[in-house]
Amino acid sequence: MCGIFGYCNFLKEKDRKEILEILCTGLARQDQGEIVFFKEVGKVAGLRQRIAESSIDTTKSMISQVSIAHTRWATHGPPSVLNCHPLRSDVNNEFIVVHNGIVTNATALRQVLQKRGFKFESETDTEAVAKLTKYVYDSRPDKRMTFTALVKTVLKELEGSFALVFKSIHFPNEIVTARRGSPLLIGVKTDKKLKVDFVDVEFSGADADTKAVESLAVPTSPTSRLAPPSLPKMSRRRSRNFMSEDGMPQPIEFFIASDASAIVEHTKRVLYLEDDDIAHIAEGQLHIHRLRRDESTTAETPAIRNIETLEIEIAEIMKGKFDHFMQKEIYEQPESVVNTMRGRVNFDDYKITLGGLRAYLHIMRRGRRIVFCACGTSYHSALATRAIFEDVELASDFLDRKTPIFRDDICVFVSQSGETADTILALRYCLERGALCVGVVNTVGSTISRETHCGIHINAGPEVGRCVYQASCRHIPSQYIALMLMALQLSEDRISFTERRNQIIDGLRALPAQIKSVLENDKSLRELANSLLANSRSLLLMGRGYQSGALKIKEISYMHSEGILAGELKHGPLALIDENMPVIIIMTQDSLYPKVQSAFEQITARKAHPIVVCNEGDTGIKAGVKTIRVPPTVDCLQGLLNIIPLQLLSYHLAIKNRVRRRLPTQLSVTTE
Repeated sequence: MCGIFGYCNFLKEKDRKEILEILCTGLARQDQGEIVFFKEVGKVAGLRQRIAESSIDTTKSMISQVSIAHTRWATHGPPSVLNCHPLRSDVNNEFIVVHNGIVTNATALRQVLQKRGFKFESETDTEAVAKLTKYVYDSRPDKRMTFTALVKTVLKELEGSFALVFKSIHFPNEIVTARRGSPLLIGVKTDKKLKVDFVDVEFSGADADTKAVESLAVPTSPTSRLAPPSLPKMSRRRSRNFMSEDGMPQPIEFFIASDASAIVEHTKRVLYLEDDDIAHIAEGQLHIHRLRRDESTTAETPAIRNIETLEIEIAEIMKGKFDHFMQKEIYEQPESVVNTMRGRVNFDDYKITLGGLRAYLHIMRRGRRIVFCACGTSYHSALATRAIFEDVELASDFLDRKTPIFRDDICVFVSQSGETADTILALRYCLERGALCVGVVNTVGSTISRETHCGIHINAGPEVGRCVYQASCRHIPSQYIALMLMALQLSEDRISFTERRNQIIDGLRALPAQIKSVLENDKSLRELANSLLANSRSLLLMGRGYQSGALKIKEISYMHSEGILAGELKHGPLALIDENMPVIIIMTQDSLYPKVQSAFEQITARKAHPIVVCNEGDTGIKAGVKTIRVPPTVDCLQGLLNIIPLQLLSYHLAIKNRVRRRLPTQLSVTTE
């Protein structure tokens, strides 16, 4: 996963050693007239070593400077020092850029710039942005643009989804950031209390400072009746200079990041940028501008960006006693499940209360259908709830097909970060058609959280299990349970479902303890990964929970794995089965048990030696079969317990195969 980190200080003296440590720590949390570059392929520790071995004078201190850093998951070009961010515009380092996301028209821009004499050093799409910035700057020698105006001009030529940070020797001690589709936030740290807790957005026009500001409302279609009442208008105030209470400029530090976990140890006061926001930091001032791609359009009503307080604690993003963040995430699942249910489930009265949905429950109950839309792990979490919900869509395919959506549809968008680009595009597609949009996210203040009409925060804590191994684990059960709680609340008015609801709520009560009991099998799962599956290059999974299991093994251990329905085995996949093909079959005792038993007989007839995930106390498993035992629970929660041993198995396979050495990660910092 790519990660942006930037640091600016004003009237706050820092030496180079402190600045470099801040940058490296910021990278690790995600996994100046003179420009100094440090680039490395691999881990942050390797970057620290390169800095330590350099001849740079780390005792030199500065009261004002800007620095940027980046971790890159290689997408354009292989991992190499040349492809590391930051990317520069030329050998003189006139413009320097770090970038998350993808510039989809980078190839066309590269061809145009090459015809104008620019020579490219890397294979990345980011370098095209840096060189385009220089081209625009050099094309107007008689009329020098401001840094913000320059970046605006560049952004109008870019297509795709991205977050960008620019710095330049032509604009010393200034930094400009912009986002479109990728998350970006700015942390603010001062010695004294801030005079204001918001930043107003600037628009061009003579009357910009006299207009009232109306807080952002939920975007809806012109014909939608779902919009909440407008909030009272607040008067516009100067909020860019961050003066102290006595009206004097004060020392201030700004931290720019793509993830809040990178800055929480420095400050908890953050400001989230919206799509098409451009933030300019210079001389202790923060200005936010809006990019209007069509300058002829009338300026929209100005908005504000509130400075919020992060709820993350530093202990949550530390590994503690665990070897890797992913291992920590797996073992924290019992606590994350409790946090998702806390205050929402009354186990004594069998009552569910979801405050985020309360005002819209009557609309949801009258809806024609409920459509779930997500990507990746979140998609598989939604897919696992098909025992209670039916329509689950992959966000990218949902858009490609232009799926028909109507005003009486309920569209639920599931995303851990709340910033998944395809899911956001699907959300806006549904908003335009007047559907009620519900968000199920973990990150408070994220785009999906802000733009949906209502929703549920899963309260699973920050996601830091990146790169061992690019995967999310703790959020799977939390997302699943949040969707389950939604179903339970929607069914409260159905008397015929009372017994079924009570069974599920009893199952939810026992779930944290059951997950802990599964985690106690860690040692046997490690032995399994180091023996039967140690030399395998492919793996088949079948049964309840197979989708998420196959995905985890694929993305964590880099082993090819495929999940198939047990009933589909004879329609093609059976041809792959022999004594050399490892198979994991999920045979828990539910309504599908007879079907999976039939599949088990078919694969053993082909001389396969399957590993069986089965319930504790199941005596129907033949002697000599390798088993992974999980506690029995109500059928719609069983898949949640089945996925836990598969997470542990994929983790140990990754350790066994030393996956970390193969991660296409590149790390770099630049300072002045």
